[in-house]
Amino acid sequence: MLDVTVIEDPEAAAVSLDPIRARLLAELAAGPASATMLAGKVGLPRQKVNYHLKALERHGLVELAGERRKGNVTERLMRATAASYVISPLALAAVQPDPDRFRDQLSARWLLALGARLVRDVGSLITGATKAHKRLATFALDGEVRFASAADRAAFIQELTAGVSALIRKYDAGDAEEGRDHRIIVAVHPTVKEQPQPQPVPEPDRPTPELDQ
Repeated sequence: MLDVTVIEDPEAAAVSLDPIRARLLAELAAGPASATMLAGKVGLPRQKVNYHLKALERHGLVELAGERRKGNVTERLMRATAASYVISPLALAAVQPDPDRFRDQLSARWLLALGARLVRDVGSLITGATKAHKRLATFALDGEVRFASAADRAAFIQELTAGVSALIRKYDAGDAEEGRDHRIIVAVHPTVKEQPQPQPVPEPDRPTPELDQ
């Protein structure tokens, strides 16, 4: 099972977005199960679950993990092909974001368009590398910083831009015939605050009924 996979096909994306099928994917990401086992968890008849599993299997979202004999019936144990899924902008090719339409380094929407292109391109590269049985050379850096003021944030971005630009000038070999182009994306955005989980409200103590002596 892959840790994460990118869905590029529009029909596969539509299948994965169905609430029941998304629930089945989540169950099968936790471990192999048969239609009978899943039926009790999702509250549907086995035949209905089988129908949804076949749709997921047709689009490569689940696969056969094995079979087991149960009485006179042979059950197919299915599993998810990945622990999690990301839908590529290619699934909405006609309206996918295009960061080349406008360029505004301070625009959150331009950052979103860059992120969408990152998902699309890396997803396509993963697909190609998997077919070629090759390892894909990538690198990612993730971190957090708390700025004391907007002025500090602006100074940080200025230094970051200067540093990355200097590295690009240093290592860019535009005339290297055997070289390969790489895309560099650097992003800064506020950290999303986690929403506090609602705490269960304790039930009030009920008086203990008195027993007749």
